[in-house]
Amino acid sequence: MKISTKGRYGLTIMMELAFKFGQGPISLKSIAEKHQLSEHYLEQLVAPLRNAGLVKSIRGAYGGYILNKEPDMITAGEVIRVLEGPISPVDFTEEDDPAKRDLWIRIRDSIASVLDSTTLANLINYRDEGLHDNYMFYI
Repeated sequence: MKISTKGRYGLTIMMELAFKFGQGPISLKSIAEKHQLSEHYLEQLVAPLRNAGLVKSIRGAYGGYILNKEPDMITAGEVIRVLEGPISPVDFTEEDDPAKRDLWIRIRDSIASVLDSTTLANLINYRDEGLHDNYMFYI
């Protein structure tokens, strides 16, 4: 499974909001500038995150976005599913060879397990420990 820029940049948005959790709203412009990303593209990504109830928009001169839940209550799996759809390395059916189908199911379940057991709090704590200056996701 290859996660597209939608998933990667969506996690970037969510990690920035998690890092500033409780400090007020964060503008997409500031996230875009910090990570040298397109603000317009981030606007497209934040809409489904808002619709899923993961973020909330705050209007006004000092508005922006905040997490709708604490960082330890939102998993990477939730974010990826909202932006990328179901987690599956390949499409398979009941007619597929049982051995191959079992392999695809085990791969899917392993990926889902890692994503669902990793919270935004885990990701920002990893960043804070100075292990990486930039976000890098390996699955």
